[in-house]
Amino acid sequence: MRCVVQRVSKAAVRVNAEKVGQINIGQINKGILALVGVENNDNDKDVSWLADKLLGLRIFEDGHGKMNLSILDVGGELLIVSQFTLLGDCRKGKRPSFSDAAPPAKAESMFDKLVETLRASGVKVETGQFQAKMDVELINDGPVTILLDSKKNF
Repeated sequence: MRCVVQRVSKAAVRVNAEKVGQINIGQINKGILALVGVENNDNDKDVSWLADKLLGLRIFEDGHGKMNLSILDVGGELLIVSQFTLLGDCRKGKRPSFSDAAPPAKAESMFDKLVETLRASGVKVETGQFQAKMDVELINDGPVTILLDSKKNF
């Protein structure tokens, strides 16, 4: 699984110009916006790895201004948005190849497992709508942007 993590002071996702989500209409306050892509060969270990990393990633500042606190420590919120284009391979030519991206049925299942795992931690989790054209808005806090890959490609 590949993920772009952005520390945000707030974020929201819209489908067809309507805010979506289960709580607070697809909107979060202080926390993490995670754009997530699922690869062909991802499995439950990748889901667990990414969930653990998102919950434990120390990217929030402590009392000394040092990034030393996790989303659990600060009582933050998560907005998780599926984004298969993170698997685009642009090494050859000008048009990305998405051959490493999981097919929609598998990607949706893995994405849903990630969301369930994160929600089980007690953190507020919002999502976009799988396979929909979405508008995502955010205020990047810092800015802080981190790349994660469960295969440790970077």
